[in-house]
Amino acid sequence: MIITTTPTIEGRRIASYRGIVSGEAILGANVFRDFFASIRDVVGGRAGSYERVLRDGRDTALQEMIEEAQRLGAHAIVGVHLDYGALGKNEGMMMVSVSGTAVTLE
Repeated sequence: MIITTTPTIEGRRIASYRGIVSGEAILGANVFRDFFASIRDVVGGRAGSYERVLRDGRDTALQEMIEEAQRLGAHAIVGVHLDYGALGKNEGMMMVSVSGTAVTLE
């Protein structure tokens, strides 16, 4: 499955548009990870545990989107957009969502 943020695929012609596809992942933040990340923020450096959680969330959301596109008979997904956000004021939940247009190629 070809996945791209661009509206076209260089060297390939889009034969048909199958529809918008999406995937989401809601991630709960861990209290201990939050604590150690806040210490790291004070002393400097990257919050590796958060980066891993976000990467896993992104991979999960992308996989959901791919599976939806495959059910529609698509060969590719174009115009992909990734979005990250926090849910609730103090719940410590993060969200990763991804969407794009499923297409078939000639």
